[in-house]
Amino acid sequence: MKRSGVMYVALLILVAAAISTAAPPRGGTLRAGLNADPPNLDPHQSSAAVDRQVFQNLYDKLVDINQNLEIVPMLATSWQIADGGRTYTFKLRQGVVFHDGTPFTAEAVKANFERMLDKSFGSPRFSEVNLVTGVQVVDPYTVRITLEKPFSPFLATLSDRAGMMVSPAAAQRLGKGLAREPVGTGPYKFVEKRPQERIILERFDRHWDSAAGNIERIIYRPFTDENVRLANLRAGELDIIDQVGPTDIPKLRTDQTLRLLERSGLEWQGIHLNLAGPPFDNKLLRQAFNAAIDRRTIVKVVFGDTADSANGPFPPAMFTYSIPVNARIPERNLDLVRQKLKDGGMSNGFSFTLKIPPTRVSQQVAQIIQSMAADVGIKVNIELVEFGTLLSQLDTHKFEAVMLGWSGRPDPDGNIYAHFVTGGGFNYTSYGNARLDTLLDAARILTSPDQRKRAYAEGMDLLTADVPYMFLWWPKQYKVLGPKLQGFVHNSDGMMRFRSTWLTP
Repeated sequence: MKRSGVMYVALLILVAAAISTAAPPRGGTLRAGLNADPPNLDPHQSSAAVDRQVFQNLYDKLVDINQNLEIVPMLATSWQIADGGRTYTFKLRQGVVFHDGTPFTAEAVKANFERMLDKSFGSPRFSEVNLVTGVQVVDPYTVRITLEKPFSPFLATLSDRAGMMVSPAAAQRLGKGLAREPVGTGPYKFVEKRPQERIILERFDRHWDSAAGNIERIIYRPFTDENVRLANLRAGELDIIDQVGPTDIPKLRTDQTLRLLERSGLEWQGIHLNLAGPPFDNKLLRQAFNAAIDRRTIVKVVFGDTADSANGPFPPAMFTYSIPVNARIPERNLDLVRQKLKDGGMSNGFSFTLKIPPTRVSQQVAQIIQSMAADVGIKVNIELVEFGTLLSQLDTHKFEAVMLGWSGRPDPDGNIYAHFVTGGGFNYTSYGNARLDTLLDAARILTSPDQRKRAYAEGMDLLTADVPYMFLWWPKQYKVLGPKLQGFVHNSDGMMRFRSTWLTP
């Protein structure tokens, strides 16, 4: 009996081991709830964070990041850096095809960079790759990229949209129409997009990674209302949501059915101020408005422990976060507000329109800001604007103030450069400061983390004084999963990668 009992236990161990190493089940439809409708499905045209959620599964990149924000291979299997950081030679993965059946080669990489660098195309990626002076095809699966000068964040830049490869054949045929008919090399291919309703992707059977794409179909559905999004998850109509309202977090932490995932994020949130016209072309009025706002109260009332008060573009997950620098959260100072208003020629206050996306959290924050500003005669008119339209108005500078943030990048350059350098691709505020430009350019060349931190710390002092953007809070990163979704990996960048996930019956 003892021997048979031992054999039985051994058999159970073998069975358990076999189950644990078995391939995940394939098939099924994954339904993901987004906070907005992705306005653009071309990574070289995209400027919205929500677009990137779809891109993670539609496109492959030259490189990616892991949970520790380290660079890992994807379409590039290896790389060498030479000439003092000016030359990057990438070995490319062989046997990769785009969704239209055309091959992925070094020529395709060259065509993608030429597309982003074409000024007539007007890509938001231009400022991310404009240091590229040449792309040389060494052989069909080796490409050498030459930079004007060393650029420390280059690999990190290629882990996002600048590194996403689109089909050159499709890009030539469709032009900017690729935004409506995207063609990449990712584990899922595009099927359809119905604006404000859904985006459908299906598994690409010719993807180079046979272990990717366990799920047959992905349906993305936009829900601007946090309550509706969560209700759909609870009802089993969704399998994952990418954002959740802060007041729902405490209950979700003890939920027996849904799974809440939490990480420090890379994101910043706040208000763009348009410096190209009144009232915020007046620096003193920007400083007055900034001093009227109590960031800690906003975080306490709206977010609780799901966010931190912010004073710059570097949240705690980034190596540039510094307690001596980042702990200096601007305090509300009504005497300073009155003095700035007087010095700015507006002793009785001024008014402006604050445009916000139509979400519950945005409205809560805006109403608190409206009340705080009103205490010193600053009238804030709140206007709700559909997300895609809001992005368009930012791009064309048709605003006085807009509450909108940034989803964050793994390298600090991605959180500051394009937003605040003169003429940057995301510099919606029309801000320019020659000293800041010098610091940001220097931080791109420096390789020592300590040297880069010092350059960014001085740059933050300039942003604090000039106030082109009011940093208000750093959100923590959350995902909520339904009971069927398995294998999901939660990264600090907040992106929903479904390559290794599967669904249980």
